[in-house]
Amino acid sequence: MTTIYGEVAAGFEPVREAFAANFAQHGDIGAAVCVYQYGRPVVDLWGGFADPETDRSWTRDTLQLVYSATKGATATAAHMLAERGALDLDAPVAKYWPEFAANGKADIPVRWLLSHQAGLITLDQPVPLNEALAWHPMAAALAAQRPQWTPGTAHGYHGRTWGWLVGEVIRRVSGRTPGRFFADEIAAPLGLDFFIGLPADQRDRVSRMVYQRPAIDLTTVPAESVPEELREQVAAWQDPESLSNRAYAVTDPAAIDFDSPEVQAAELPASNGIGTAHALARMYAALIGEVDGVRLLTSETLASAAKEQASGKDQVMLIPSRFSSGYMLPTETNPMIGPNSFGHTGRGGSLGFADPEQGIAFGYAMNNIIGGLDDLRATSLVDAVRKSLA
Repeated sequence: MTTIYGEVAAGFEPVREAFAANFAQHGDIGAAVCVYQYGRPVVDLWGGFADPETDRSWTRDTLQLVYSATKGATATAAHMLAERGALDLDAPVAKYWPEFAANGKADIPVRWLLSHQAGLITLDQPVPLNEALAWHPMAAALAAQRPQWTPGTAHGYHGRTWGWLVGEVIRRVSGRTPGRFFADEIAAPLGLDFFIGLPADQRDRVSRMVYQRPAIDLTTVPAESVPEELREQVAAWQDPESLSNRAYAVTDPAAIDFDSPEVQAAELPASNGIGTAHALARMYAALIGEVDGVRLLTSETLASAAKEQASGKDQVMLIPSRFSSGYMLPTETNPMIGPNSFGHTGRGGSLGFADPEQGIAFGYAMNNIIGGLDDLRATSLVDAVRKSLA
């Protein structure tokens, strides 16, 4: 049995039970979960191994890369700038980033970058990885790129490019890189252990990721053996020229080693945020209310930030998805706590979200990267939070 450390407030014991079950039944190796209710922590748990190869234990201070859950942090930075009047989300991107107007993009508003409607999910010519990590070459490539569909007519998950697109707007408007802006304006006031661009002196705190091999290799499975409702997705994964694959092939090489010091030190505002589950939950708590005297957005700004902008079939994921201006919204497969929730998942299972109606903010981070329909870990924890509230 994995020893579970931390605290749970009275009434939230089901979350501890679900967290322990994740280790016993659902594959967790090292993980942490945190829940805030009305600005105070009611669940703060961790356990397992930060590095199973060396038996290094997961502690309260262990940092974990959370992949696309980073997008929620970056979106928050953009909305803070909008609230201050420095950024108009409905103004053309080219107002702040003139080079972006190339190839018919002069009228794309900033909001379409945030809501995955710009059609800039890939590049005709991938950028060498070392140049992409240096930022400016990738921003220049995206400014020159033609959209894959008429912007505003469809939406598709900009898994990799979203961070450079939104991040460059933040940089142009604030004069600071998105990681620096986040550190100064969000992490510092709230005391968050969360970084977009990991400082060298923090690397020893980061857990080692473990990648779960899928039970079935979808790139080789015969079409006739795939359930009808999944055939379009499987066919897309088997086609290297599909948008589903090209969305993650914007660098050369396309594969990115997120365990490497170089990648962790770079700023990838879509995908390389590194922090604690507590930091994720605390940030979302400060979006929906005051946390130790700090509130990140007014209720009016938050309502606008969480308003649906795009829904329906996703041109990249080929399943229904819903987005506000930067945050994921509840769907059948990711209901969060309720219809008013907003947040963001990350590859392999990480999750951060808030629900202003119920005063709940949630963060979950883990190092066993599973993902897919068989991964019940985050879902079981959210179900336990819902049970606790009931």
